[in-house]
Amino acid sequence: MPDHRKRILLLSAYRADSHAAWADWLTSTFDAFDWQLLELPGRHFRWRIRGNPISWLDALATTEVDAVIATSMVDLATLRGLQPHLAALPTLYYVHENQFAYPLGPQQVDSVDPQMVQIYAALAADRIAFNSAFNRDSFLEGMATLLGRMPDAVPSGIRDRLTERSAILPVPIQPTAVAGGTRDPGLILWNHRWEYDKAPEVFAEAMLTLAGSGVDFRLALLGPRPANAPEPLQKLREALGNRIIADGKLPRSEYDALLGRAGIVVSTARHEFQGLAVLEASAAGATPLVPDALAYREQYPDACRYPQGDVDTLTERLQAWLQQGPPPAPDVRAWTPGRLEPDWQGMLDDLVAGSRKRPRVSRG
Repeated sequence: MPDHRKRILLLSAYRADSHAAWADWLTSTFDAFDWQLLELPGRHFRWRIRGNPISWLDALATTEVDAVIATSMVDLATLRGLQPHLAALPTLYYVHENQFAYPLGPQQVDSVDPQMVQIYAALAADRIAFNSAFNRDSFLEGMATLLGRMPDAVPSGIRDRLTERSAILPVPIQPTAVAGGTRDPGLILWNHRWEYDKAPEVFAEAMLTLAGSGVDFRLALLGPRPANAPEPLQKLREALGNRIIADGKLPRSEYDALLGRAGIVVSTARHEFQGLAVLEASAAGATPLVPDALAYREQYPDACRYPQGDVDTLTERLQAWLQQGPPPAPDVRAWTPGRLEPDWQGMLDDLVAGSRKRPRVSRG
């Protein structure tokens, strides 16, 4: 019996944790479509963002689909040029993270090339979706600033053109299977990558200062980390080893159990375009304390935010919460599958229908 489902090609050029979770959710949830998924491993950033049209050169040559979804690591403009049979198809460009608001690492080269790849991709797409208003706004503002630095021959109204075809479609947080255990209001959770863009040195300094004040607390140090432990993690292990109840990237069941047990989840991030880790912890009942910046301003009330990078205020707020109890966890049901699936369904239906009108989904 022939399969009459509409065929969607999903291109994800960097299968890291959040990208993988989104792709897996999308392809398993909307099974009314026939998904064809092509992914590349989440490593070698510079090669991935420029080389994916070459990596997929042969794999895409015979692909027959009705629509294309490409993530923000995909060089969509080049890919459509190399694959003429895909160029005429309706295409959604999904921006997980943009290169205008991503902080430069200590070993990274400052280059506009990744930013230009994303500008070209956005212009090549029929539709653009961002996972937060912060992501959209920082992309559009960064693009306008970069093009404003060019010497001449920049068409007017590019920002308006992209705004017209843009929507806000967050990645849903996955329901956490929290057993009916006892919550520990003194358990502080860190569930981020131990890398420069998450500023773990700020977190470590706050924890060491907090310990020096004599306040009782415990730590769950989760999230991926390099083989050689970064200095902030080493400092915490050496000074606060007796307070650490978990240390490592855990199996999902153990991770969920700690989300359901922790009283507080902390972020010190320098970039966060949606922040799935904190959203998941908040959904499980932990109270977030996050920078007053980035996507967090869309998600959490003032009581849960502190000035970005301000170790003193972070420490003082935590001390008060540990001594008096944290405020209730905020309501984050707006980021759950039940709330977001209808919006995604509408976008996908419009996409495969080939409609080029402005997307009807917009939350920001």
